[in-house]
Amino acid sequence: MAKVIQFFKESRAELKKVVWPTKEDVLSSIGVVLISTVIVAVVLGLLDVGFSSLFRWILSLV
Repeated sequence: MAKVIQFFKESRAELKKVVWPTKEDVLSSIGVVLISTVIVAVVLGLLDVGFSSLFRWILSLV
């Protein structure tokens, strides 16, 4: 039981050392993630349409 109490005391001490990001940092990071997600989604969508068209064209030749 003493080890469990010691663990929580040490965990609390470590959390006090954490430098939490500012609101501006968090909002900036969210923006980067959202923009990156949209870009990746668009690229994957275009690749999907391109490959679908390519396979349809190949199958129409057979």
